[in-house]
Amino acid sequence: QKKKERAEMLARIESGEAALVVGTHAVIQEQVRFKNLALAVIDEQHRFGVAQRLALRKKLEHAGMEPHLLMMSATPIPRTLAMSYYADLDVSTIDELPPGRTPIVTKLIADSRKDEVVERIGAQVAAGRQVYWVCPLIEESEALDLSNATATHAELSEALQGDAAHGRAPVMVGLLHSRMPAAEKKAVMDLFKGGQMGVLVSTTVIEVGVDVPNASLMVIEHAERFGLSQLHQLRGRVGRGAAASACVLLYSTGDSGRLGETARDRLKAMAETTDGFEIARRDLEIRGPGEFLGARQSGDALLRFADLATDTLLLEWARETAPQMLDRHPLLAERHIQRWLGGKSDYLKA
Repeated sequence: QKKKERAEMLARIESGEAALVVGTHAVIQEQVRFKNLALAVIDEQHRFGVAQRLALRKKLEHAGMEPHLLMMSATPIPRTLAMSYYADLDVSTIDELPPGRTPIVTKLIADSRKDEVVERIGAQVAAGRQVYWVCPLIEESEALDLSNATATHAELSEALQGDAAHGRAPVMVGLLHSRMPAAEKKAVMDLFKGGQMGVLVSTTVIEVGVDVPNASLMVIEHAERFGLSQLHQLRGRVGRGAAASACVLLYSTGDSGRLGETARDRLKAMAETTDGFEIARRDLEIRGPGEFLGARQSGDALLRFADLATDTLLLEWARETAPQMLDRHPLLAERHIQRWLGGKSDYLKA
């Protein structure tokens, strides 16, 4: 926003004239002052850092109040999953697909078979469907030998340029990445949404908020380099219409000729389930739940004895007992919290 427009908005928020404020991460900034923030809804919660979520909660700290907080995510991150065991969050789950959605078939294919995938794309487009092809980097980096989006776009454009002799028309292949001007991004997306563009080569900018029901094939190149929740989000871009949809995870084994154990576990989880909650559980096993009383979102938990995967019964018991302790022995509970958490108990609410 331009400075003048932004100043007007800030004034309306501070005076309370704006009853509902819709914004990006910018809403969290210090200069955004709410008169009486009662409810904060965080969409795509996994895209916010712990400190950012805490900052939103502290908007009315000066008045000794705290807004209600509703966090939403299609991919429950392991940290949140682990937090839900601690009962600081009330968790609601919607575990069925919206009506009219078709299940997505996921295939793992080595990148040595890329030509077969390109052929499949040609067949899909000829049948009137559309395709996403996601690359992890925009340009070549010497350190990371990744095929970049620009080179992939050129390759696919050439491979799908059509064959008049066999009656195959050329396919329009688009390119989308974060360094493009906004107007150019919009023009590309409009062509894809309108159906004129058959294939969209993109970086992960299409991870959320893109809805093209006619797209039925998602190809993710170098899938072994993506995190589980990101792979799950990307896969969710297809299967939005009535057509049978597929997600192809193209992986590279590099010079060693074999995948690392963590990458193999991630890809296996993707192939075996499309359930976001199961994906999060597997992610928890693979990555660890992160630091409960700090800002890291992955890595080994700072639990000396407990194991979140195996101590479920103990956790359930503790969860039922804690409210009784708070209710009947508030001073003892407070001392217990101080002893174990010190000043870090705030982190449990993020």
